[in-house]
Amino acid sequence: MVRIPTPPPAPGACLSRKTGCKEGFGMLKMRGHHLICLHFFRGHGPSPEFIAKVEEVVGRAEKGEGIEVVEGADDVCRACPALQGEKCAAKPDMDAQIREMDRRAAAHLGVRVGARIAWPDVRARVAATPKEWFAAFCEGCDWTGVCAEGKRALGLA
Repeated sequence: MVRIPTPPPAPGACLSRKTGCKEGFGMLKMRGHHLICLHFFRGHGPSPEFIAKVEEVVGRAEKGEGIEVVEGADDVCRACPALQGEKCAAKPDMDAQIREMDRRAAAHLGVRVGARIAWPDVRARVAATPKEWFAAFCEGCDWTGVCAEGKRALGLA
């Protein structure tokens, strides 16, 4: 039997075959590492505005709003006081570090910039991630302590 490879989906195509990306909603914009890290959010952040924005984004995703994977600053970043223009200025070289995290997270989840995906599918992929992957991915991250409770709750720490 000859297996014909399936071509990759076109940018903007929904990758969520089981749940689908609901149309008629706005489309959330999320960078790679937020697709993983927001699952561990427990109400902490650099400002009340940032915390409120994360709660809003996660709530919209959980209600079925589709997610478009983006490069660089996303809907969560827009409320961060460290965002200057399109770059994170929390500390020197932070933007480059975050972009590398985005690349690694997207590769791990099997998505690319421009892909559309539904939150339940992202959650399933995150939940299936080995603890060892998180140990390497999260090493040196300023948010490690904040995420620990969320990871334990999901059995990932």
